[in-house]
Amino acid sequence: MKKFILLLSFIGLLSADNATPKVVIDLTTSSVEKFQKNILKSIVVHKNYYEGNLKELEVAVVIHGGAYRFFLKDTKNTIYEDDKELQKSYAELKTRIASMSDTYDVEFLMCESGMKRNKLKADNIVSFVKLIPTSTIGLIDKQNEGFAYIPVRD
Repeated sequence: MKKFILLLSFIGLLSADNATPKVVIDLTTSSVEKFQKNILKSIVVHKNYYEGNLKELEVAVVIHGGAYRFFLKDTKNTIYEDDKELQKSYAELKTRIASMSDTYDVEFLMCESGMKRNKLKADNIVSFVKLIPTSTIGLIDKQNEGFAYIPVRD
C-alpha cells in the first residue's frame, strides 16, 4: 500500500511539473507607456521564456477601466478621440495588439458592462476581442481554471 501511495505522489509531482502555466492579466490602465511595457513587451518576454523551457504559457487579458481605448477599431466618435497621447501611437498599437492575438495566441476578454458606461458599441471593438458580461466574471472564471492573477493598473 505504501508503494502505491508513493507512486501516486510521484505521478502527482510529475503532473504538476508538466502543467501548462497560465496567467490572467487584469488590465485597467489607461497609460500608453504602461500598456506597452506590461502588455505588449512583457507578454512576449514571458511567452519566450516558457517556450525556451518547452512549455506554452496561456495568457488571457481581461479589459476594463481605462484600457478600452486600446481595443477600438477607430477612436472617432468615442470618448477617446481627443486623447492626444493615444492618437500619436494608435496605428502602431493596433498592429502590435493584433499580433499579440495572432502570433502569441493571447485571449482578450472585454467587460461589456463597462463598455455601456463608456458609450462603446461592439461593432467598434477589434474583432479578436471576446465580450464578457463583466470583468469580475472573467477574472473569476479564469482563476478557477487555474490562471495566476496579475493586475496592470495606473
